[in-house]
Amino acid sequence: MKHTRVTVDSPVGPLALVSDGTSLTGVFFEEHRHAPGDLGPDTPLTEAPPVLRKATVQLEEYFRGERQDFDLPVTAAGTDFQQRVWALLRTIPYGRTWSYGQLAAALGQPGASRAVGLANGRNPVSIVVPCHRVVGSDGAITGYGGGVARKQQLLDLERGASLF
Repeated sequence: MKHTRVTVDSPVGPLALVSDGTSLTGVFFEEHRHAPGDLGPDTPLTEAPPVLRKATVQLEEYFRGERQDFDLPVTAAGTDFQQRVWALLRTIPYGRTWSYGQLAAALGQPGASRAVGLANGRNPVSIVVPCHRVVGSDGAITGYGGGVARKQQLLDLERGASLF
């Protein structure tokens, strides 16, 4: 399947947005820990599928503090367990955090914190599927595919701090 990529600037650095033509399939930071090796060539935004143009607008609104939820079709390749974790991530309210243990309990698998953490780390649609809202059991900012500094920036944004 052919994918289209556009790179957009953001307050947390360039973001590579990837689409299969109808859905958003990836949002990757520079030096993203689990990004696919080849995201393909960059496409001008004016030539990108509508979903990538819509994602760009919604991300701009998010970074300005004007958007709390994303209204985008998302298709992320992953195991059934990963899909369940990623779906649950979208229910964590803006500005709030859950621990890996809370996420595991909400899945009905309270002993699966480590597996939840691994699935969370493999989320290919950062920000839109808000894996940055998951923290350690003590509230500590723990691993993030885009780096813990970016995770902290996103959490700060959602708590009302300006990134501009």
